[in-house]
Amino acid sequence: MTSAPGSKARQIIQRDQGVVSRSYPRAAPFVMDHGLGSEVWDVDGNRFIDLAAGIAVCTTGHAHPKVVAAIRQQAERFIHISSDYYHLGWVELSEKLASIAPFAGPARVFLGNSGAEAVEAAVKLARHHSGRQQFIGFHGAFHGRTMGALAFTSSKAIQRRGFSPLMPGVTHVPFPNPYRPVLQATSDDYGETVVDYIENVVFKSVVPPDDCAAILIEPIQGEGGYVVATDGFFPALRKLCDRHGILLIVDEVQSGIGRTGKWWAIEHWGVEPDIVCFAKGVASGLPLGGILAPAAIMDWPEGAHGNTFGGNPVACSAALATLELVESELMANAAAMGEFALDALAEIQSRHRSVGEVRGKGLMVGAELVLDHGSKRPDHELRERVLQEAFDRGLLLLGAGESAVRVVPALSIDQRLLDEGLQILEASLSAAEGR
Repeated sequence: MTSAPGSKARQIIQRDQGVVSRSYPRAAPFVMDHGLGSEVWDVDGNRFIDLAAGIAVCTTGHAHPKVVAAIRQQAERFIHISSDYYHLGWVELSEKLASIAPFAGPARVFLGNSGAEAVEAAVKLARHHSGRQQFIGFHGAFHGRTMGALAFTSSKAIQRRGFSPLMPGVTHVPFPNPYRPVLQATSDDYGETVVDYIENVVFKSVVPPDDCAAILIEPIQGEGGYVVATDGFFPALRKLCDRHGILLIVDEVQSGIGRTGKWWAIEHWGVEPDIVCFAKGVASGLPLGGILAPAAIMDWPEGAHGNTFGGNPVACSAALATLELVESELMANAAAMGEFALDALAEIQSRHRSVGEVRGKGLMVGAELVLDHGSKRPDHELRERVLQEAFDRGLLLLGAGESAVRVVPALSIDQRLLDEGLQILEASLSAAEGR
């Protein structure tokens, strides 16, 4: 590997800086030329192992031949027809998504183009169906940067700065993070403590429960640090929602479509949500997102919500090919490779006191870096050095939260390549620690 970025990459980055919005936070000076599976090459010919997968988007890896063929075949027939008309791919994809919905009974599907659009649709549907106005979200959450979704997003203050007033009616509560609890325990399970707080503090002093339309939550927090809720949390939250007639919306934009070894992360807790948001990995990189809900909840009338590009024929074809691959082989691989990654990272943790916690499900894995185990103080600077050292060694990694490193490769990655990537991660950690 030559020094990156090379001359070609530097030229493109310079041109980018002259015309592209500076609002995009770039993780590394990587200028992609092509990729195959979980390997990518930059414009100067440098090879990298990709453990970022476009932020959990490239489910099937780069340039999977079945996905590429599906895209090509559809593009040769027609690329777009508006939602004023019908096409078979839209119907077939909706039927498939309805068949894997994490709730019983007939489901309906609304298709859009992104995770933020999915969240916006879910919020609108919840208000329409319930006739209520208020919502509960969680500290550390990320649900998108559009104005409605931003009202729920609370992972970084910079994402909100300068955009107030946001959509009113959203109250945030602590996420059930057992590694960093902020509430005094009222139960042996910290998640149950959070639910008690909603019931006995929020509902009594801030949000009347009969005015709460929905609770919106990521089953596993993504941007907030790859934080996994306690086992008791979602069953208790479901009971809370049922007591008060509140809808439970799960944002599976990053955690869904087989990433955690199940179709939906919420299935790990045996809980049925009322509305599911999905996007990212559903179409292997083409823009597609949407919501799933029981037919009795998705009861809005014609014209209440819509879009121009939802149900795009090419994106639908990519999604159908993606879902077939996930179902036939990749979901099982995600579960197996996830166990391998968690075990490997646990071994790395045993050799590095800077690794405070390793957590995740399937191939949605995070390792939090800390100044010391006692205080658990996040070590943001160390995390940034690790990411840079990894890039210099040919590994694409992303951070999450204040000090976590996320391991989120394509679900198609094999053990050999994953092991190579994790070895580079440990070498990068050692270098960043100054060993």
